[in-house]
Amino acid sequence: MDQDRVTLFKTAERIKEELIKASRVLPQDVQALIDKVNPEGGKAESVMNAIRQNLIQAEKQNLPMCQDTGAFWCLVRIGRSSDALLANIEKAVIEGARLAAEEGYFRKSIVNDPYGERKNTGTNLPPFIYYELADGDAVDVSFLMKGFGSENCSSLRMLNPTAGEDGVVNAVVEMMKSAGGKPCPPVFLGVGVGGTMDRAAFLSKKAFFEETADSALSERILEKVNELRIGPGGLGGFPTALSVSVLSEPTHIAGLPVALTVNCWAERKCSIRFERGEI
Repeated sequence: MDQDRVTLFKTAERIKEELIKASRVLPQDVQALIDKVNPEGGKAESVMNAIRQNLIQAEKQNLPMCQDTGAFWCLVRIGRSSDALLANIEKAVIEGARLAAEEGYFRKSIVNDPYGERKNTGTNLPPFIYYELADGDAVDVSFLMKGFGSENCSSLRMLNPTAGEDGVVNAVVEMMKSAGGKPCPPVFLGVGVGGTMDRAAFLSKKAFFEETADSALSERILEKVNELRIGPGGLGGFPTALSVSVLSEPTHIAGLPVALTVNCWAERKCSIRFERGEI
């Protein structure tokens, strides 16, 4: 086996292992937020207890925590000084995702021809891959395992340029009010502001992997969404959302795009760093 094939095998295996783990065990920061929830009794408490028990059993029995194991959404950040070949990165991501779906008891949830026959691909592929440049010489591969109970509640608003911060907050609240209990709350929210319509949507997913630049805005959105009192499982009470992450970038003088990605309580994600020469 030549060196390129050995590297591809090792990279795909590492991706596979991280994806399988992500389907069964939440990241520590996500688990900590769930553990901190102190609901007001009644239905909210029952739902949170069920979620916690579900997480215990998923890890104990080595099974996915949700039957919708999700689509693979992938962000590849390539260091400007990296010597990695884009084609090799793509091969490793696809192969790692294929192996994870095959060995990890993942539900096959991807269909071809979305508005036609909708025949299942049978592999949970393709992954939806985005690329961007970053500083340094490493390659960071990040995945969201995106279930569509919550993805179907994600949305976009093209606001007037004068809407300002209040407009951003109100847009997210209105989108969540429309979503109600459908995305399996308590939810995690990614908000993208600025750019163009498509960039705002991209930023709303990237936000799950980066520190929020405007924590005051994030906290304000979180507070207002929780005031909706949709509650765990959509059964009322507190909390409706556990976290809000916001990313923004410059936009045109005539617009203010605001995109919202909704993740259910099972915020399954992972990030893998490959140092120079590892991929």
